[in-house]
This record gives sequence, structure tokens and C-alpha cells, in this order.
Amino acid sequence: MKVLKFGGSSVADAQNILLVENIIKKESIKNKIIVVVSALSGVTDQLIQAAESASKKEENYQLIIQGIEEKHLTAVKNLIPISRQSSWLSFIKKHFNDIEDICSGIFVLGEFTDRIKDKITSYGEFLSSNIIATRLDFEGLDAVWMNTADYIRTNSNFTDAKVDFETTEKKLKKYFEENQHQIVLVPGFIANDEKGNTTTLGRGGSDYTASIIASAVDAQELQIWTDVDGMMTADPRLVSNAKVISEISYQEAMELSHFGAKVLYPPTIQPVMAKNINLWIKNTFNPEVPGTLISQNINSSKNKDETAAGISSMSSIALLTLEGSGMVGIPGTSAKLFACLSIEKINIILITQSSSEHSITIAVNEKEVSRAESAINKAFSDDLKLKRIEPVKVETHLSIVALIGENMKSRSGVCAKMFGALGNNGINIRAIAQGSSEKNISTIISKKDTKKAVNVLHEEFFESEIKQIHLYICGTGNVGSKLIQQIYSQNTYLKENLSINLRIAGISNSRKMVFSNEGLPEKNYEELLKNGEDSSAQKFAEEIINRNLRNSVFADVTASAAIVEIYESLLQKSISIIACNKIAAASEFQKYKRFKNLAKNHNCNYFFETNVGAGLPIIGTINDLIRSGDKITSMQAVLSGTLNFIFNKYDGSRKFSEIVAQAQKEGYTEPDPRLDLAGTDAARKILILAREAGYFLQLEEIENICFLPEECMRGNVENFYQSLDHYESHFKNLLDEAKNTGKILKYIAEFKEGKAKVGLQHIAPESDLYHLYGKDNIVIFKTLRYSEQPLIVKGAGAGAEVTASGVFADIVRSV
Repeated sequence: MKVLKFGGSSVADAQNILLVENIIKKESIKNKIIVVVSALSGVTDQLIQAAESASKKEENYQLIIQGIEEKHLTAVKNLIPISRQSSWLSFIKKHFNDIEDICSGIFVLGEFTDRIKDKITSYGEFLSSNIIATRLDFEGLDAVWMNTADYIRTNSNFTDAKVDFETTEKKLKKYFEENQHQIVLVPGFIANDEKGNTTTLGRGGSDYTASIIASAVDAQELQIWTDVDGMMTADPRLVSNAKVISEISYQEAMELSHFGAKVLYPPTIQPVMAKNINLWIKNTFNPEVPGTLISQNINSSKNKDETAAGISSMSSIALLTLEGSGMVGIPGTSAKLFACLSIEKINIILITQSSSEHSITIAVNEKEVSRAESAINKAFSDDLKLKRIEPVKVETHLSIVALIGENMKSRSGVCAKMFGALGNNGINIRAIAQGSSEKNISTIISKKDTKKAVNVLHEEFFESEIKQIHLYICGTGNVGSKLIQQIYSQNTYLKENLSINLRIAGISNSRKMVFSNEGLPEKNYEELLKNGEDSSAQKFAEEIINRNLRNSVFADVTASAAIVEIYESLLQKSISIIACNKIAAASEFQKYKRFKNLAKNHNCNYFFETNVGAGLPIIGTINDLIRSGDKITSMQAVLSGTLNFIFNKYDGSRKFSEIVAQAQKEGYTEPDPRLDLAGTDAARKILILAREAGYFLQLEEIENICFLPEECMRGNVENFYQSLDHYESHFKNLLDEAKNTGKILKYIAEFKEGKAKVGLQHIAPESDLYHLYGKDNIVIFKTLRYSEQPLIVKGAGAGAEVTASGVFADIVRSV
């Protein structure tokens, strides 16, 4: 004999009930079956809503009842032939008259007790099961209806009645021994106490009904039919990549269901576990899928490589902490705490206690926190007066996220892996609990971090093959647009070779911004951005933080000081920053150090390799030298690809202004070329290198020998070009002076003995700086280890493509 249970959307309407009918037909061919059904979808909530409205003297309760009645009448009309509809329509109307009479009494009295709640909610299962049983009979199946309320005996704890298993099992055994029908269809959820009063087994109690019956008749198996393919590694509403668990132990399933796995009502497992009856979770809408087997005899070899079985979460949690020196070494404190909550019928979900006995923290449902707080303060009133114990501390808006699995037992590193993954994503753990069985590690976190935490852990424990990165790009100019193109073209390679799925989750320019958690599509992201919402640096940062996606990375490919102002808020949320923008690293030293320390303290990265030398590994080389114990004693460099391009091109045959204009057109200069030509850009770069080499240096301490006449620095960019034309003879003289001595002009940045300077110099042919062409950069390092033969990094140091590739490399390195 098998027991099948259908509920939720499986019995939402007539169309779905026909799917249920097909499953019943197939299962009943070879086996006698007992079918347990829930109320039609949403009916239990609507019945409670009608009664609550009546208790508040709201006359709309009648409209609610009419709506529920119409749903049942429609089901009868769609499932039962016209020839037999009349009696069943009357049956439905009669019982809804009873429901309306009950609600009228509630309306008059203004009272809605738990006893009345059980009575009124029982109609849902009673009516749905009768309709479905009649449908099966009409289809010629050997089916009979049985009222479980006559056979399942409970106490009188209304809305959450406790089952008298001994009496219940005797009554059920007797019935099914005498019954010879192939199919017995019964209502779930409902029972009776000793006096014949209607009781219910708690919300989700139809699962429990099925389990009680399966245990009583020693069923071959219990099948719970839902709208998902089985128990999942995580809630699919939170994790899009959640996987079906093929096999799981009773204990693992119990833990998962207790901590929020909605597919199974927690008490369901105990009755079948006691009889070692296999329990299947299957999908009404996809019946060919095997589903999940919950059993004592799972295939351990099949699951041995999985550290955890699943991740579960429970929201709307509150923490209550009782602490004080008067608790230390005093027996009975915990008992007193639990007793006062038990009297108030408040369920404790999680407990954690410090080893010093100075504090006990418990988690309860947020709805019960006020009653819990009052009960605890009342129970410990004497201790509070004597200040042995402090008033209970309450924290709300929390969630429990639990990692569950038999294989976690005695396996080292699981906690470290779990806490590390959460910490690296800026998720603060408020409390931790782990039983000695090591099957469950529960953490309490902020409610707003729930989705992020579950996804982080799911990726860490179940999706190790692919890491999901959410990238936010600020700036869509030359470098930004190239970066976006490179990411789209390289995404397949990243997935196949580095196991990285890099999604562009947001893009912003100076006017608009656009977001997509699933990643902006390559084909029309520009159009989406054009039609996006108005943007500002602050708004972009706020939206990134509010989205709270795991493994978030922010790429700044602007030259905006306003963007730098959002760095701190992003780093504080453990969002890594990749900065092409050199303003931050070249700002005052304290700010530079603060950003680096924030990244370190919040377990994220702050990389800015492209601040110097575009895609050249200059800063990375410095970091490697310092980390390996070397010390940089001096640096000599050409750091401006722009100025190198200009002075390589300027030979006197064309005006200096024309060469500068060409450099700007080809994307080598800053938007205002004076930042390059005045040496500001080069000064910032040598400043950054000196700081990364471990030296304290401020921008104003760098000697800047400017070759531009003062007038060139006045006015706007247009005025600047006019001034260049006016001073062409000045630039020609600089060129001729170098040529006359057999040398060339190079704009050099130098650092030695803690001091830095930038300026135009005459370079001889034998110098390493001489043979530098186009937009190339070069840095010559002298260190304690490279004292005689310097370490040289040389290559293209400007251009949108190479700069974008350097940013891209930093992004990949950051994950």
C-alpha cells in the first residue's frame, strides 16, 4: 500500500486536479493507495481572513465567503458531470451556509478563538476531498471517501493539536483492514479531540496526516506531490541555480524543513522515520522526474563528495539575549528562561550560550518577540532589581541561514569555508549555533542579507565549477566602452577556463544608469543605458548596495573626483573596487591609506594597476618585490604615454599643437591635455608608485619642472591650443637644444632617496630611456636585490585597448 499526498498548487483548480487524477490512476493500477488532499489553493487563508474580518466587525467577510464558495462551485461544475452536479452544488451551498453562520456568530461576539479557527478552517480539506473523491468515482475508479477527523485523535491544543498515536494507529489499522477499496481519498490537516471537537495539525498539517496514516498502515512508501521537482539544495525563489537533491537522509530532511524548506512540513518525517518508510518528494506538473528520496538507507557512496546536503533559511527572526554576572555558575538559569517561554507557548528556534555562562541568546519568531521579552523580564524581575541580570536585549529584522548535511560530520574546514564565504561578501554573522551531531551549522544574519548569503553559500558548496561575479561599470568613454566589449567577447573563455561567469550587472555614465541582476545583454545594453534612469555617483552606489548581490565588483573607468567619493561606502559593504581613475590613489596620503585599509578590513580588493602604465604590470611588480622582502631604492621612468607619443612625433616638421591634437584624437590624452603636458598626470603616477613602494609622499612634495609657458595654462582647452600655436618657437627651441647635443626629449619621472620630481630631460642614446617609441612607458627599478642590473618594465603605456585590458585583468584578479 502506498500513501500519496497532494496539496498547494496541485489542487489549485480543476485543471490541476485532472493532473492529480492521472497520477492516482497510474499509481492505483498496481497498488492500493490512500490519497490525502489539502484544501483548494488559498482557501485556508481566505477562510481565516473571512473570520478575522467578522471578528473586527467588517461586513466584507460575506464577500470573502462568497468568493470561496464560487471557487468550489466552479470546481464542481468542471469536475462532476451535469447529471450529478445538482446534489453536489447543494452540498457545497449547505456547508457554506454553515460557514456563514459561524462567521455571523463571530461578527456578533467579536471573538475568534483557536477552537473556532480549527472548526472553520477544517471546511477547506473537507470540501476539496469530497469533490475529488466524487470525480474519481465518476471516472469509474474504485474510490471511497474517508473522514480522517473520525480516526486521528488529538489533544485539545487547537490550531496545533498533538496526536495520540496509540489510539490513532489502532483506529486507522482497523479501518484499513476492513476496507477493500483500491483508492481511499481522505482530507488532510483535520482531526478530533476526545470530545469530538474539530482540531487541526498545524499549517502544513496535510503532509503530517499522510505521514501518520503511512506509519499506521505500514505503507510501502509515502509520496508528497508538490509543484517542484523535489527537495532542493536551496530555495529556488532565492537561488536560480538550486539543484534537486536526489537522495537525502531523514535527519537531513528534518533539519532542512525545520529551518525553512517549504516543500515539507517539519513534523511529517518523524512518523515514517520511526517505521523506516521511504518518503518521496515529487512534482505533480512533472511526474516523470524521479524527485527526492528521503530514507534511512540512502546511497552514501553517491553523496560522499558532497560536503552539505542543502542550505535552508528562515526570515522574520528576532534575537533575545539575557546576560549578566549573576548568571555565572548559577544552576537553573537556563531552565527558568525556557520555562517562562514554554508557559507563553513561544517556540525557541535556536539557542547559543557563551562558555563563560555570562549570556544566553535565543532566536524566536519576530511575531512573538514582544511576548517573549515581557515573559523573560517578568521571570527575572528580582534579578533585574538587584542588577544581577540586565534587561533582555532584543534584535529584530534577522534571518537564520543554515548549512545542513550528514557529510559535514568530522570533516574539517567546513565552518571556515562557510564563514569565510559570508565574510568575504560583507555579511555579518550575529550568532552561530552548531549541534554536537555536526549536521547543522546555523547562522543569524541581517534579514536584508538573506538572499545574498544563501547564494554565496550555494555557490561555495554546490557550484564550485562556476563563480558568479556581478560587475558594475562606471564610465562608458573610450576605455569603458572597450572594457565592455572585451568582457562580452571573453566571457566564454572565462567560463570554460577560469570557471568565472562575469555578468555586467550595471553600467553608469555621467547622465544615465541601468541595472540587471541577470546581466545586461550585449546586443542592446547601449540602448538600455540611453533609456535608463538619471544617474549620479551617489545614486549609482546606493543602487549597487541596495541590490546586495554576491561577489560584487565596481570598476571606475572615469577621471571623476565625484566617483572617488563613493569608494568608502562600497568598500564598507565588501564590494571590490577596480580603479582606472587615479584620483583616489593620488589623493592625500591618509585617504589613500584609508581605502587600502577598508579593503583589507572588509575582505575585498582595491586594485588600481592601470593608474600607472595602462596594462603594464608596474604596480604588481612593486607589490611582488615588497612582499618578497626587497626594497625599492630608486625609480626612473617615462610614465606618460601621451608625452612620449608627442615628443616622439614632434620633429619640427609639424607644429607642436598639431601633434598634441593628434594625441588627443587618438585617445592618448586626458580630456584636458594640460593634465598631461603640465606634468600633473606624471606627478600623480610617480606619487602612486612611491606610495606602493612603501614611502610616505604627498603630491605637493613632488618637484614639477613644467615646460609649458604660463599662458598655456589659462582659459579653456580651446584657449590652450591657441596658446600652443603662439609659443611654437618655444617648443622648437626645446627640440633644437636636445638635437644639437645628439639627444632627444623625454618627459621623465624620478624617485630617489624619498624624493620625487618630473620634468623634460635630454636623453642620450646609451640610456635605457632613449629607445622608447610611440606611446610606450618604461620604469627602471633599482632595489636592494636589483642594485647593479636594474629591473625594467617596458611597453605600451597608453591607449583605450591596453588600458581596458589592464582593468579587465584587475577584475579577474579580484575574484
